[in-house]
Amino acid sequence: MSTSSESRQAKMIDELRVFIKKVLSDPTIAVKSMEIARKHRGEPNAEEIIAREISANTTIRIPENWSEADRMFLDIIHEVLDDEEALY
Repeated sequence: MSTSSESRQAKMIDELRVFIKKVLSDPTIAVKSMEIARKHRGEPNAEEIIAREISANTTIRIPENWSEADRMFLDIIHEVLDDEEALY
C-alpha cells in the first residue's frame, strides 16, 4: 500500500472514530439522521440536502466537500433505508 493511500486510510479511520464517539455519546444523532434521510429520500439532490440538515440539527458536521468518511456515512444511511424498505 502506498504512503498516500495509507495516509488517506488513516485519516478516514480517525474521522470515523470521532463520528462513532459522537453517536455513542448522543444516541439521538442516529435517530435524527434517519428521520432527516427518510424525509428527503427521493428528492433531487437528496444527499446534499440530507448532509446539510444533519449538520444543522446534530453535532455531526458534514462539510460541502465530503471526505471519504462523510461519503461512507451517507452511503450507510441509504443502505439502512433500503433495508427498511425491503422489510415492507
